[in-house]
Amino acid sequence: MPLQKTQEVNVMSEYLSQVNSVPMYLIVAAVLAFITVMCIVFLVKSYRAGLALGMDKKILRRAITSSATFTVLPSISILLGVLALSGTLGVPLSWLRLSVIGALQYELNVAEIAATSTGLSGLKISEMTAPAYSTIALVMTVGILGGVICCIFFLKKYTDKLGKKTAVVSESTKKPGFGAHATVAMFVGLCSAYIGSYIGTLTAFKDWLPLFVALVSAAVMLVFEYFTVRKKIAWLDNFSIATSMLVAMIAAVLVKLV
Repeated sequence: MPLQKTQEVNVMSEYLSQVNSVPMYLIVAAVLAFITVMCIVFLVKSYRAGLALGMDKKILRRAITSSATFTVLPSISILLGVLALSGTLGVPLSWLRLSVIGALQYELNVAEIAATSTGLSGLKISEMTAPAYSTIALVMTVGILGGVICCIFFLKKYTDKLGKKTAVVSESTKKPGFGAHATVAMFVGLCSAYIGSYIGTLTAFKDWLPLFVALVSAAVMLVFEYFTVRKKIAWLDNFSIATSMLVAMIAAVLVKLV
């Protein structure tokens, strides 16, 4: 093995040993343990509040069971996200970011954007440095706090207004509002930016794999949209992201092998 290649392997090995170190795992475990305890406390308080309102114990237990079962399906895509990020950012940070506040789409996109803003060509372990890792972790964490801050200061006011509007809702007001259209526009713009970058990669570097993977993932998502929207099979929506990622990853591996 050439000396330069050996040095690169040693640097990557040292980096992974640091981001996957025992202190990192202990810090993340402490945070998640606190959140777990908090969830249990809220569960007990909610159960007691339901009993105080006169709700049947069987109904409450059924609600707990169904809710716990429902969380298993979305967690599949979250697990895939942890696996996707852990190769570059290590398991502890990926585990933390996808276990607290956030979403799979957000974490992957923001990590990629933060990586390129530090001068890296992407989330590549061969290019990762300590400053880049710190910047990515900071951007991922601080960027998601906007929702928390908005909830602290504006959620009660928003829910009060929402309750009043729901009480007087009519057929003319059932159309999607500005928020729904703004969200769709945001995601269309985001997808367009990424597809544009993939086309640029194809044009400049003759690397068509990112565009191919994106198209495969979009095709799988389109199939799920057909069955969930057209055929009204709503439960399939829980598998859409995970399946799209899995099929796209498998397609990428198969293409590379061929």
